[in-house]
Amino acid sequence: MTDYSQFVKKLPLPDGFEAPHELRYDDLVARAITRDDVAEDVRGINASMDLIRRTRGGRWPTEPVTESEIIVDEYWHECEFRDNKSFTYVLRDDAGGYLGCAYLYPMGLRRPLTEDLAVYDVDVSWWVTPDAYATGYYEKAYRGLRRWVVKDYPFTRPFYSNVERPPEDRGAH
Repeated sequence: MTDYSQFVKKLPLPDGFEAPHELRYDDLVARAITRDDVAEDVRGINASMDLIRRTRGGRWPTEPVTESEIIVDEYWHECEFRDNKSFTYVLRDDAGGYLGCAYLYPMGLRRPLTEDLAVYDVDVSWWVTPDAYATGYYEKAYRGLRRWVVKDYPFTRPFYSNVERPPEDRGAH
């Protein structure tokens, strides 16, 4: 058996692919994250630490984040987006209210790659703030992502890696 754990699987994108900078689903808007989102992102992350770990899984965030940490992170996300290596979106409602973030990562970046996971072509995850969760945006973001990933991207085998998936998808990846 091959040990895949040290590998990251490149996203299967055609030459010249340009990722959409904005996606819409109902009243949900996903926009490519930039350094302009730092202040709201810090507030959102710090207000949502337990919810992020519960829904998205993983250990991050382990403690409150600062603007100086997040500016570096968001610059990295901008570069990855520009270079078609990964895609991070800030989630907002139609009125511009901050709701959370969504991530389209190569398989093996967020969690170690295994033979079972190697069949998927993108790792999709997301989180929302407690207020957004309470008003149904967690499920709405999931539905939007399911649509965008296959309609606006060339992915055919997405892996929805959140540990808490909406009820209509309990058994699927």
